[in-house]
Order: sequence, then C-alpha cells, then structure tokens
Amino acid sequence: MDFVSDPPISTKIRKMKERVRWQEPPILARGIDQTRMVLEDNREESPDFSFLVIGDSGSGPHRGQNPQRQIAEQMLAHRDSCRFVLHTGDVIYLVGSSEFYRKNFIEPYREFLVGGEKPGQIAYDRMVFNSPILPVPGNHDYYDLPFFYGLMMQTTLPVRQLLRVQLDLDVGWHGSRQGKAYARAFLDYLKAFDSDEELGRHLDNHYTAKTDSGRCLRYQPGSFTRLPNRYYTFRYGGIDFFALDSNTFNAPPPLPETRAGDDRRTQLQLRLAELEQQKLQILEAAEKFDSESPEQADERNDLGARLEQLEEIKLDIEKQLTSDATTTVDREQLDWLRRRLIESWNTADVRGRVVYLHHPPYVTEATKWNQAQTLTIRRHLRQVFDAVAETVGQGLAGRPLVDLVLTGHAHCLEHLRTGNTGHADANINWVICGGSGFSLRRQRLEGPHLEEPGDELQHPVAQSLLYVGRSGQGALKRRPYSFLRIDVRDGRPPRFTVRPFVAEHFKRHWSHSEIEPFEI
Repeated sequence: MDFVSDPPISTKIRKMKERVRWQEPPILARGIDQTRMVLEDNREESPDFSFLVIGDSGSGPHRGQNPQRQIAEQMLAHRDSCRFVLHTGDVIYLVGSSEFYRKNFIEPYREFLVGGEKPGQIAYDRMVFNSPILPVPGNHDYYDLPFFYGLMMQTTLPVRQLLRVQLDLDVGWHGSRQGKAYARAFLDYLKAFDSDEELGRHLDNHYTAKTDSGRCLRYQPGSFTRLPNRYYTFRYGGIDFFALDSNTFNAPPPLPETRAGDDRRTQLQLRLAELEQQKLQILEAAEKFDSESPEQADERNDLGARLEQLEEIKLDIEKQLTSDATTTVDREQLDWLRRRLIESWNTADVRGRVVYLHHPPYVTEATKWNQAQTLTIRRHLRQVFDAVAETVGQGLAGRPLVDLVLTGHAHCLEHLRTGNTGHADANINWVICGGSGFSLRRQRLEGPHLEEPGDELQHPVAQSLLYVGRSGQGALKRRPYSFLRIDVRDGRPPRFTVRPFVAEHFKRHWSHSEIEPFEI
C-alpha cells in the first residue's frame, strides 16, 4: 500500500485551469495574458541585481532542530539586498496538505510575510509577502493521501503515532487535494469569485500592467502577491524568467510492445516488490525507537526520509508500468515555452534568460539521475530548445539558448554543465537547489560524468562541477542544507555569480558557512 498518491496529469491540468478560470470570457474580453506578471516592487530596476533560490524546503521541526528555519535565518541577511526569492518546488511535505502550511512554511519564513511577527494568525490562503517568494509546484505539492491511510489517520491512534511521531512524516488528515492547497496559497484563485461582476472588478484592479502580450497581473509586495498561473513568466533587469510546472510533462513513454519491453516490465515489477519489502523493514525498525530520545532523533529522521525516498522511487516505477498511448503530456505548456523563448530572443530589451522548474533534466543524486521522470523531462526540454534554436538560428550568435536553468527535486545542491549533447541544451549551466529543508541525499557512486542512456560509447553529455549533499556515516554523518544567492551583472550576455550558503548539522550542532562562489 502506497503512503502517497499522485493525480493523473490530465487531472492536474484541468483542476488548475478551473482554479484560475483559465481564459474564461471576462478574462479574454480584457485581453489578459494569464501566464505573465509584472513585479512592481517600487525599487529602481537595474541590470545589476540579486535574488535568492531555495527548494524542497517544506519539512517540519525534525525533533527540535529545524533545517528549514536555519536556512531562513541565514537568508535574512540578504533579504533587503535581493529583489525576490525563487522556490524550485516541494513547498510542503509530505502530501502538500493545507494542514502543514503554518508549521512548514509560514513560521519558518515569517519575516518574509506581512504580519509575520504573529505567524499563528496568518491563514495559508491569505499570505501576503513583503519580500517576494515566487515558487513553482513540486511533486509533493500535488500529492494526496490515499483514502485508506486518511481513514486510519482519523480513526486509529497507533497508526498516527507510528506515522507522525515515530517517523515525523508530516502526514495529517488529508493531502493536497490535487494541488488545491498550493493553488490557494500562491495563485490568484479566481474560482473563489461568485459572479462575473465580482471577478471583473478584481481583474480591473489587479490586472492592469501593460505588456506586449496584453494586460497582465501586477505583483505588488506588501499589498497583492499572487501568481497568475501554475506556470508563468516575468522580466526583471532585462532578464526573462520562465517558471514551469514540470509535474505535467514528466510522464515516461510507454514500454515498447516487444520482448525487451516485456523483460523491462518484469524487472520493474520485481523492483516494486523489493521496495515494498524494504518499506516494511523500515516500519518495523521504527517501532524500536524511543520517541522521546533526542539521541535517536537523527536516526528517526533518516528512517522517515528513507521511507519517503522509497515511495518516490515506487511512484516513478508505477508511472512506467501504467504509461500508455493515452497518457497526457502538457503540450500546451511546452508550446507556450517555445513561443515565449522565441519572443524573448526577438526582443531587443532582453539580455538573458533563466528557466526554473522542479524536476532536473541533469543530476547525479543517487536516486534521481536515471529515473524515468528525469529522462522524460530532459527529452521534452530538448524538443522545445531544439525548436527554438531552429527558429532563432543565427540570432543565438554562439550563445547557449538560456543562460541558467534552476531546479529542485534532488535533495542536494549541485552545479552541472552540459557539453555536446547533440541538441540545443548543450553548453548550459544547470543548478539544482533542492536541499533547503528536507532530508538530504548522497551523490551517485558512478561519479560526476553523465552519459546518455543506451549510449554504448559512454559519451558524457554533462559533468557535475559541485555537489553538496549528505556524506559520512553514523555519528559522523554530515547534513549540509543550502540556499543560493545569485548576483546578476550588466552585460550582453549577462554575468551571473552564484553564491552557495550552507547550514550544516553535524554531531547535533549547527554551523553556517558560504561556499566559494562560481561564475556562469
């Protein structure tokens, strides 16, 4: 029995469209672009500016030591000098529930919120940011709690003690309700308006920014801080930022109807059985812990993290086993990205491009590097980038198609650079910021060089240049949580200085440091 369930892609798309009343008549009549916003922060816009990046942050207190809060406190020193915070997804663990927004988001980032001095009085669906936090949804922000477990959580005290106390999983009475909690927390939830008249007044008040694609939402720190859609774009300091919802184009292709496909299916089914057995062993081990012992806190946290990791691997396998010709791919979003990148390259005022999404196309974290979802995201982004490069042609002038891609999902900090991939995703810097609060993961044993799957010549397509994640064993285990400050400088192409910051938990003590910056 799975602890989490992931809604079908078609459901995610349909539900999110309903929540923002996607292209309904009052919106179309006003010529509103629901995928764009303008950040009006009342600060002089300059080609020199800075922003912060966090990801995979949404965990609870971890038995008296809260890595997410450690990171948030470090971020405060940069809040006034940075224009905004990009969040690469997984805002709330384990199942994106509204129940945990206060503990797992509002309280840790209270200084970034209006009224944050009294975080207990802030409703998750009424948040206003005084310092912008601009997220994309992660897979956990869409997850739900299967009905069976939800029923047990409501009726069976021993199960609640096992799942919430022994393993500290942040599992409550329900899940995200197919991403509804994320939508209510961050998106402009237009579905809440009862009439077109009421909706029209809201649109005329908040969708008045004028761009070359029509009217769009004005994001106003301290006043109105809602996002227009689950994927969106904005321009700041001459840089176009593209925020993607990778949860709707991560479904792997169907297994081939061949002998090789049958063999692969059998292997996956055997692997599922192995994972289920490992899950039972973790639950048995959890029963032996003293829930009141601080000495065993790290071990309990590791067991909970391992259980979550197994569930994620199982979901990836299940996606492969159930994928068929009817599996949905979010072509609408991918076509939007293609068009907007082409427009960006044809706009003289734009000097650079940053893409951020949850799932990394390139990664060397031990559990993610060869997952089907990782390879699927890579394939879809390549298709988009190839189409853009073919259209823009000589306009690229030898530059990579985008200057930087930021992702999360892998619980680490990693900097990779692609080489000659044979596609338009070559020579791009990819930075994973997924270690800002939840359990950290190790790098794969195979090393820092990534090869293309099925390439008999083992031709490397990407190299990991920096990896910050879990290391060591037993009492010497190190847990370096992280966030980024990125300084953007004037120029065509722009220059980016990436400054990693770390809050490390080692031998039950915290230390804080800055890793040597790197230029891209």
